[in-house]
Amino acid sequence: MLGTYDTDLTLWADRTARLLREKRLEEVDWEHLIQEVEDLGKSERSAIGSQMERIILHLLKWEYQPQRRSDSWLDSINDGRSQIRRKIEDSPSLKNYPNEILDKEYKRACREAARQTGLDIATFPVACPYSSDRILGDWLPE
Repeated sequence: MLGTYDTDLTLWADRTARLLREKRLEEVDWEHLIQEVEDLGKSERSAIGSQMERIILHLLKWEYQPQRRSDSWLDSINDGRSQIRRKIEDSPSLKNYPNEILDKEYKRACREAARQTGLDIATFPVACPYSSDRILGDWLPE
């Protein structure tokens, strides 16, 4: 059948929405619908994690390589902050999620900062020196 979950996800989603609106519940592909709803939350959390890592990476580079500061780093920081704010506005239940993943994303950002800068990973503090409020606010390291 054309438009099944495995062959055309968009067509499947449109069909599923139509079936739900029309209350034709017996025709709904419940297994895949449940999977997609569960994946929505995972996707939102993953996007926040990715942006947290990106922001922290650029904050570390900003702090530890001040001679190389650039507008592109600042743009990346500000865009990441904006992306996270937008996700939290759309899903207020994610408000505390940046705090929950701070340590994990800091470790990832440190590894990437060491790779990109050529600095030894031991250069960076073991624990994240930035609070979530600073990471998501307008603050920059000096």
